Amino acid sequence: MSEKTLTIIVPAYNEEETLKALLPEWIKFCQATNFKLMVVNDGSRDGTQTVLEKFSGSANFSFLKNKVNKGYGGAIKTGIEVADTDYVITMDADGQHYLDDIERLYREIKANDADMVIGNRGRGASGYYRRLGKWLIRGIAKILMPLKISDINSGMKICNTELAKKYIKLCPDSMAYSDIIALVFVSQKHLVLETPIKIRPRAGGVSTISTRTAFETLRQIVNIVVLFNPMRIFFPLALLFIVAGIAWGLPIILAGKGVSVGAMLGIITGIIFFFLGLIAEQLSLVRKENLG
Repeated sequence: MSEKTLTIIVPAYNEEETLKALLPEWIKFCQATNFKLMVVNDGSRDGTQTVLEKFSGSANFSFLKNKVNKGYGGAIKTGIEVADTDYVITMDADGQHYLDDIERLYREIKANDADMVIGNRGRGASGYYRRLGKWLIRGIAKILMPLKISDINSGMKICNTELAKKYIKLCPDSMAYSDIIALVFVSQKHLVLETPIKIRPRAGGVSTISTRTAFETLRQIVNIVVLFNPMRIFFPLALLFIVAGIAWGLPIILAGKGVSVGAMLGIITGIIFFFLGLIAEQLSLVRKENLG
């Protein structure tokens, strides 16, 4: 069997200074390991494109350019669409990731014949506020679908390229891409593993992650759960309204005062949610068949 190959995809937006410092090291690493390096310039407004063109022609290095800023996920999807290796791995352009972790994840996915391996950054990867946000996002995701991964939004993930090409159409162009691609692999019963990686402070630039990013991520998680397992959402809602309606109306009925309008409203709302869930379940089956 031929040696499986790997493409490192780096989305870059206004990362001129960081790329100047890190690109030579990245290219040298890829030439030594025979990995491919692909940087996607996501509509940068600084000199990112000039820096990339300076290294044009270097062995094992290529770059792509989005004419407009598509977003973090959009840039990664641009790279995955043209990747021609067995595996792809994503790495941030801010210099936070260590190159030896790429080799660690590459060995891990091959040794276990896994479909995705996520680099777990540990608790020290960010400040308290951001850790709290990640904990809440993971907690909600775990309620909505079975999940053993603790760092679903890690920027360093390696996965099977063929599967990635198949599923990226379900993923958003925003920062929520990292969470959603992992959840899609999990929901489709692929082997997803996790291994520790190291993280250092970003080498330059400004992080675009905000509270708005967290809310967008939660919205996308709900979207993907509705797509793959809608009853996880609709059935609890139906049960909640029906039970609340009965609990509200039963004392009134027992008191001989007839049927409460509020109780009927709650029960009917629950029944509506239940049938909406059934309809969503059928649509989910059709969509999943189309993925095949």
